Order: sequence, then C-alpha cells, then structure tokens
Amino acid sequence: MLAGLALFLLAVVVSDFGRRRVPNSLVLLGALGAIAALLLNQQPFGLGWRQALAGGGAAFGALLLVYAMGIMGAGDVKFAGALGLWTGLAPLPAIWIAATLLAAVHALVWLALHRLQVAPRLLRALSHPHGGPVQPPDPAPARQARHLPLAAYLAIAALGWMAWYRTATPLFS
Repeated sequence: MLAGLALFLLAVVVSDFGRRRVPNSLVLLGALGAIAALLLNQQPFGLGWRQALAGGGAAFGALLLVYAMGIMGAGDVKFAGALGLWTGLAPLPAIWIAATLLAAVHALVWLALHRLQVAPRLLRALSHPHGGPVQPPDPAPARQARHLPLAAYLAIAALGWMAWYRTATPLFS
C-alpha cells in the first residue's frame, strides 16, 4: 500500500504542475486507496479508522477555510483531505509547513523573475501550465488565477515525510 500512496502522490505532482489542477477522479482514487488500506488492515503507517478520519477531516476542514478566503483552489482542499486519510493528524503540521515553504520559494522566484524580466521561459513555466501568458500580480487575490501548485507541494512534502518516516521507525524493516 505504501507504493500505491507514493504513486498517488506522484500523480498529483504531475497533474498539478502540468495543468494546475487535481482532478476529482484522482482525489477520489487516493481517498478510496486510503479506505481500502484501512479495510484490509494494510495501512502503511499503522493508523486506525479514528486517526485516519481525524487526519482527513482536519486537513479538509483547515484548508476549506483558506479556500473560502479565495486563496487556494478546491482541488488543493480535496487533495489535503485524501492525504490526511493516509497520514493521520500527527504529520500534517510538518507537511503543511514544508509545502508552504516550497510554495513560498516558488512565489519568490516568480516575483523576482517578473520584476527583473529575466528568464522568460522559466517565468512562463512558474506562471501557468504549458507556458501560458505571464500575468502581473492581481491586487484582488480572490480573482487571481492560481499560479501556485499547492497540492503538488503538499504531495512533495508528504513524500519527504514518508522517506523520513521510513528511516525513523522500524515499521518498514
């Protein structure tokens, strides 16, 4: 089941970087995988139903508030809920912090490239999937196109946590 989770996370990274969206079908597949792991008693991190549901509910609920403020897309919220079903509540703060730092680096590089007007190809890649037109920052974030692939950064941070977890616990030996 660990390989299934890793494939799910990699699919989210590819989708979010490539199209700046995470399809509902992919999120549903990830959530159903987490539920299947629980039903088959193959949960890779030793979680029970209560822990998995707490992680999924907390992740979905916390990011739903951010979505309501117009800061992120709905795919990010749904993906976070599915991710929480896999990881439970405990690692979510570390995953969120790491993802936020990755997204901040993305944003800072985008701003620097935009202001300096250098590396136009990289700027287009950071701005929009498929190298779409570069738009200046919009002062009204609720109307702004979502340039940051937050679900991808959450998935990358989760993959990093999984690698750390594997070396930090004898569960995988």
